[in-house]
Amino acid sequence: MGLGNLWRFPYITGEYGGGAFVLVYIGFVLLIGIPLIIAELTIARRGHSSPVATTAAISREEQGHTRWRIIGWISILAPLLALSFYSVIGGWSLDYLLQAAMGNFDGADAARGEALFASVLDSPVRMIVSFSIMLIAVTQVVGAGIKHGIERTSIFMMPALFLLMVSLAIYANMIGDASRAWSFLFNPDFSSLTSEGILVALGQSLLSLAVGTGALLAYGAYLPKNVSIPHAAWAIGLADTGAALLAGLLIFPIVFASGLDSGEGPGLIFVTLPLAFGEMPGGQLFAVLFFLLVFFAAFTSGLGMMEPFVSWLEEQQGWNRRRAARATGCGVWVLGLGAVFSFNIWKDFTPLDFIEPLRGRTVFSILDYVVANFMLPPNALLIALMAGWVINETRMRSDTGITSEKSWVSWQLSVRFLAPAAITCVALFNVLG
Repeated sequence: MGLGNLWRFPYITGEYGGGAFVLVYIGFVLLIGIPLIIAELTIARRGHSSPVATTAAISREEQGHTRWRIIGWISILAPLLALSFYSVIGGWSLDYLLQAAMGNFDGADAARGEALFASVLDSPVRMIVSFSIMLIAVTQVVGAGIKHGIERTSIFMMPALFLLMVSLAIYANMIGDASRAWSFLFNPDFSSLTSEGILVALGQSLLSLAVGTGALLAYGAYLPKNVSIPHAAWAIGLADTGAALLAGLLIFPIVFASGLDSGEGPGLIFVTLPLAFGEMPGGQLFAVLFFLLVFFAAFTSGLGMMEPFVSWLEEQQGWNRRRAARATGCGVWVLGLGAVFSFNIWKDFTPLDFIEPLRGRTVFSILDYVVANFMLPPNALLIALMAGWVINETRMRSDTGITSEKSWVSWQLSVRFLAPAAITCVALFNVLG
């Protein structure tokens, strides 16, 4: 559970019409997302190394060369680039957490809501401080190792995140417009669903499930042999989808009760929701808990993004984990400064105008666009092709642990044909607009 669930899913659901979008999203999770999780975890556990070493070794074993290690390189570089701007968003959540605790949302109107967010973006020093706190914390946890850092933190933070989401969703449904929110999310109106919305639903399902992001390849390398990969994949898929729907049931009752626009876009939780918090009963406490929740989501996402590169430095460069994490954190911090400055002193700086898809984009926007459109969809496609066509079928079936003939045929149909076709459509749509 991360920002893909809590921040991105609600706002794109609002933009693309609600229930019909949600139904298509769930369909993609079941038909494509979970089969690809099985593929990625199987590859990771077989290699038992960093993403680069794993994909190179399997490529060499199956085809006598290491060309497929491109999957590993994308899997360590894409999340590193993503962390540079995800940390900025995590910094916003920390800033808003402080503002909520100080009662700055009380009596806020639309103009004040926009002014509050603008005051954050206009101050590079303020953004650097919050962004740095977020990144330092992620670096410290990853540097402590899988068992004593990431696992120990996740054992506390994931249940806390889930309990916060459930508690806030219950309260939001008690004081908000619950009937309209449930109808919006679960009563599909297919007349509002566009072809663009279908492609966005597929892209969101892959992003939310972390397919192609490197996290599954990195974490899957630590998966014990006695763990059923299909069971793990279904647990990941269902829990992640449940978290996304829970986020919608948390946010939309408040949005509708306050007469706010459900299609506000990326600013939904930072511009629109504070207006509701300022007017609702117990709004200050609700706001504090909500932005604590956003920070937890950003933080857990950050752990998964840093781990692939750190594991590669450990394995290939022989660095100890703390040194690898600190070096990675420093590199991300420098890159993240460009993302921070995109909203203030560099807001008019668009360095890649000579590349048509990147024309007019700031550093923050370039990082986001390149990762989401040029790296993650191709990587998910390559993983599907490697699992479905490159790895020996008998070996792959044995490694996945799929015993049912019907389940195996269904998995092959998804990974060999359905997933490549769908991901290619998304990639073309993203690049060609």
